[in-house]
Amino acid sequence: MNIIIRKAIKEDCRRIMELVAELAIYEKAPDEITVNFDHFVESGFGENPVWWAFVAEIGGKVEGFALYYIRYSTWKGQRMYLEDLIVTEKSRGMGIGKLLFNQLIEEAKQKQFTGIAWQVLDWNEPAINFYKKLGQVSFDSEWVNCAINF
Repeated sequence: MNIIIRKAIKEDCRRIMELVAELAIYEKAPDEITVNFDHFVESGFGENPVWWAFVAEIGGKVEGFALYYIRYSTWKGQRMYLEDLIVTEKSRGMGIGKLLFNQLIEEAKQKQFTGIAWQVLDWNEPAINFYKKLGQVSFDSEWVNCAINF
């Protein structure tokens, strides 16, 4: 199986949003997606992009992606924040997640970010186990997530 990891392009947005919907179903929150497609595209490929992504392609079809943005820490400086990493259910177990994560690490080092941060649901054992296998990953149970939604 020939897996290609590449930077996402504007034309990937429709497929990325399909995978976002798949992730939302998996995370038992399909009704939580409120971003509209045009806003999503503009946010990644407009005049001032705020997110970037890598996609995993097999046979010309995107089967996974990793989307990130830049987060600033007053203690650490610029850090990559991994918003989503998903591989389609049928393509899991092929090493795609690891390839995508390795690409993120390379990108973070190249851009001189001080690290990568992300969240994982406490019940998502497959993801937690995946992250543990990466090595050097720390899990922080001390902080509580907060948000204001409009």
